[in-house]
Amino acid sequence: MLKLLLITAGIVALAVVLLSLKLLLKGDARGPMTHIGASKAMRERGIHCVESMDSIERYQKATRLHARERNNVK
Repeated sequence: MLKLLLITAGIVALAVVLLSLKLLLKGDARGPMTHIGASKAMRERGIHCVESMDSIERYQKATRLHARERNNVK
């Protein structure tokens, strides 16, 4: 049981070391971009992250409200 635990801990430690080496050798020390907006395939489909979609919808709603107010004021 102890032997299996030590082997597992060694494998996990090796994986952590290799991942950190990749980040350090890359130069900018940043990991991969995991946001939906960073994916070219998602952008081509018109899919954005939730925050971007929310701000777009709020802007469109505000624009429609202002246009409706301008049309009603005569």
